[in-house]
Amino acid sequence: MQNQRKSLAPSQCSPANGAFKSPFLNAPKRPRECRERNSKLKDTGGGGPSPPKLSASEYEMMITKILTRPFKIPIENYIPEHTTRCLGMKRPPARRSLHDPYACNALVLFTPQELSEHDKLKADQGKAQVHVVVDPLLGNILRPHQREGVRFMYECVTGKRGDFQGCIMADEMGLGKTLQCITLLWTLLRQSPDCKPEINKAVIVCPSSLVKNWYKEFGKWLGCRVNCLSIDGGSKEQTTKQLEQFMANQSARQGTPVLIISYETFRLYAGILNNSEVGAVLCDEGHRLKNCENLTYQALMGLKTKRRVLLSGTPIQNDLTEYYSLLHFVNPGMLGSSNEFRRQFENPILRGQDANSTESEREKATERLQELSALVNRCMIRRTSSLLTKYLPIKFEMVVCVKMTDVQTELYKSFLQSDSIRRSVLEKSEVKASLTALSNITALKKLCNHPDLVYEKIKEHAEGFEEAYKILPANYSAKEVRPEFGGKLMVLDCMLASIKMNTNDKIVLVSNYTQTLDLFEKLCRKRGYGYVRLDGTMTIKKRGKVVDEFNKPDSKEFIFMLSSKAGGCGLNLIGANRLVMFDPDWNPANDEQAMARVWRDGQKKPCFIYRLLATGSIEEKIFQRQTHKKALSNTVVDNDEDGQRHFTQDDLKDLFRLDEATISDTHSIFKCKRCVNAIQVKLPPEDSDCTSDLAHWYHCANNKGIPDDILSKSWDITKCVSFVFHHRSNSAVVEQQIAEQKRLDAAKGGKKKEEEDDEEDVVEASDEDKENDDDDGSEPDDGKDEDFVL
Repeated sequence: MQNQRKSLAPSQCSPANGAFKSPFLNAPKRPRECRERNSKLKDTGGGGPSPPKLSASEYEMMITKILTRPFKIPIENYIPEHTTRCLGMKRPPARRSLHDPYACNALVLFTPQELSEHDKLKADQGKAQVHVVVDPLLGNILRPHQREGVRFMYECVTGKRGDFQGCIMADEMGLGKTLQCITLLWTLLRQSPDCKPEINKAVIVCPSSLVKNWYKEFGKWLGCRVNCLSIDGGSKEQTTKQLEQFMANQSARQGTPVLIISYETFRLYAGILNNSEVGAVLCDEGHRLKNCENLTYQALMGLKTKRRVLLSGTPIQNDLTEYYSLLHFVNPGMLGSSNEFRRQFENPILRGQDANSTESEREKATERLQELSALVNRCMIRRTSSLLTKYLPIKFEMVVCVKMTDVQTELYKSFLQSDSIRRSVLEKSEVKASLTALSNITALKKLCNHPDLVYEKIKEHAEGFEEAYKILPANYSAKEVRPEFGGKLMVLDCMLASIKMNTNDKIVLVSNYTQTLDLFEKLCRKRGYGYVRLDGTMTIKKRGKVVDEFNKPDSKEFIFMLSSKAGGCGLNLIGANRLVMFDPDWNPANDEQAMARVWRDGQKKPCFIYRLLATGSIEEKIFQRQTHKKALSNTVVDNDEDGQRHFTQDDLKDLFRLDEATISDTHSIFKCKRCVNAIQVKLPPEDSDCTSDLAHWYHCANNKGIPDDILSKSWDITKCVSFVFHHRSNSAVVEQQIAEQKRLDAAKGGKKKEEEDDEEDVVEASDEDKENDDDDGSEPDDGKDEDFVL
């Protein structure tokens, strides 16, 4: 049955039976266009003449000839090496730099030596050096002075500037030292002239308050391109494990190549960190290493690395011995031993800085200073904040001398006249660094701030305050703040009220004492001001959050209270544009660091910096000491040969003296020639600014000419301000205005001169006409002629 059905299928039936026939059988096929095109190209050889066709026998003979030809080395006199490489293997790629050195705005740190074509044939291409180019991600955002700083540090740590590999980045605050160092480390971790990383890992040591800030800066500029290990807390076991893993990894490409650690933690775990070698170490706020004998210095010196970078905006804080310690840390042996340095440089320079020095001592100091600068400038780069004037708004700095109240003055005199103070201080030729003397100095400084700060000592009848309780008013109490009992606090209270009601500015209040910050808190609660406080009790993690919140434009906090010892460095408080330095510190670097918190990158408003000093008191003496140290720093670090010598060593030792009659003890010491009877009759030099010597600032014994209305009104209201030194930053906008004014004055002067010349021409012409009228051709008589001759 199946056979029958299969035979009856249309495909099995013959055409004769008239059965079904498929329409596709024997149908003409249409050639594809692509095949026709390829066929034509093949026939014509790609559009050209067709190649000659070989017969089968000729082709076979050609192949046979090739196969029977013996192998011959194409290079004459070639001796094969004993190597595992085989013929036909892929050649290694040509060595080239990580980034294009010829790209627009490329920052090239190293350029290999150019070879002639003949030398290239002989050179080993596998060892050829390449360009070192900064990653364009960073190179395109660096300012001109930052590009120069990165190049300088790279040449130092790679030994291109001499037989040393350490350097000091001594730029002043706000010039971007952090960004420059991140650029340097990223370049060293990624590339070198030999097409491999220069270092495999780096350690950053900084104050504990800046550990998180460094971590954020790496994330801000490099994103996820680099992983950092920041040690800012955690248990001892966890920290030990993390540091051991970091130091044990010696591979060329590390997953976490950067360690960020505080000075205190480094000292505690120095045993682990000094076990193996690291590529480079970077010390932020490096002036902490000013003493060769302290434990932190010794621990860091034990780190196995030659590349040492130290960051400090104030490399000289107190004396040249500290300066030597920093230089010895980055490049041991460059300046010899400490005794050799003291004999060769320190003693002659200090004698030349004294106001009573002789001409020969000053010449010798200049000679030794030039010799020291020639050595140090090889490994230290220094730029001042004057560079910021191109990028930041104008800044006004004011040193405000404030008279103490009657209560303060009587307490001050009672303290100095007490028998215990006379025995411990005044009868000695100089103040010794004993606990008693330092305690008395601190008590006197606190009294200058406000009597509340020494109220407990007064109640206890402590040394120096035996009779002080009789001076206080009967209703005196420290529970509620009374600004009228303190001159500086009264001025500050008036300024805060004016700023709050007349502007939308924020302000930073800085003090060296937490007791003063407590006083500020009482004042803020009394007046209803919103505030935030940062001191040593605040955890490191919380500090960053507090700063970020304060910098927001919509933040409700009006005042930021800052302890200069706990947070005076590294913080960006650009949310405020006013800062009050309520009391001076012995170390000028602490005050300079604190005052640089608001005039930084990102600031949009004009800035006002106020330094309050109690007139004629120990605070002015401390400020004078700061000026002396700053003059030494300007002379040695900034090569300022015109540094003023205002203060002798005897002046600086005369701390415990109150001058009630003066309006400014500092101005009296200057013996200012620009002021007559405390009235400024001659303006400062045109090229001066707030970085110049204080003698070249504006001097004001009244509130006329004060550049800040807030201070001017407070002067009128409180009647406590006695004298003000003030000056501005060398703002580019102000310079343009001055240049424009000079141009207009010159144009007016030229126009006036032309008018005068025209008048002279008219007069001369009239005289000539008159002479012509008198000359009528007649000869004068002999008498007139003789009189004329005579």
